[in-house]
Amino acid sequence: MLTKGEVAAVLDKLRGRDRLIFQLLYGSGLRISECLRLRVKDIDFTRLSLTVVDGKARKDRTTLLASSLTDSLRRQIKHSLIIHKQDASKGVGVAMPGALERKYPQAAYTPAWAFVFPSSRWCEHPITGSVCRYHIHPTGPARSLSSAVKISGITSKRITSRTFRHSFATHLLESGADIRTVQELLGHNDVRTTQIYTHVIGKHYAGTMSPIDTI
Repeated sequence: MLTKGEVAAVLDKLRGRDRLIFQLLYGSGLRISECLRLRVKDIDFTRLSLTVVDGKARKDRTTLLASSLTDSLRRQIKHSLIIHKQDASKGVGVAMPGALERKYPQAAYTPAWAFVFPSSRWCEHPITGSVCRYHIHPTGPARSLSSAVKISGITSKRITSRTFRHSFATHLLESGADIRTVQELLGHNDVRTTQIYTHVIGKHYAGTMSPIDTI
């Protein structure tokens, strides 16, 4: 786990798109795959929420969208939609789940289905064989993170994309968030999985401390 200061130190060394990706991982408790699969339709700026579609165990969930990230996210979406519009004018849509592409063939050309973090080039859909645009590959952000960690000077901890999700959960519990809420935000099926974080911070129940510490 990282302290809040360490999270800030690493994020400070990241720039642009990759900075936003790791801000979302920490700010919303996302897995890297969940973040990169986000589509425009999954962002709700009014309710400040993100919808994770088909997450781990084929499970959908809604999680937080930090208000401090809305401007950066709007700019990224604007960039994504420019690419999407250019692709559509050439007859190229975004990669779609096979069943949906057959049922709604025009959905791949609608802005709502555009990836928030589109890849830099077209590819061949692995199922349908059609030319499409997918989201970026996780190796790019991973390289940026590795460089940022080195520059930040944090050498005592192994930091990966998953570290930010773990830190999200730990810091919520440290601040007194209800464990059931954290379980829901993380998408854990069993609260016992979430309870691992309470042991990490030395509290059997989130926000609970010995009464002697309060006198």
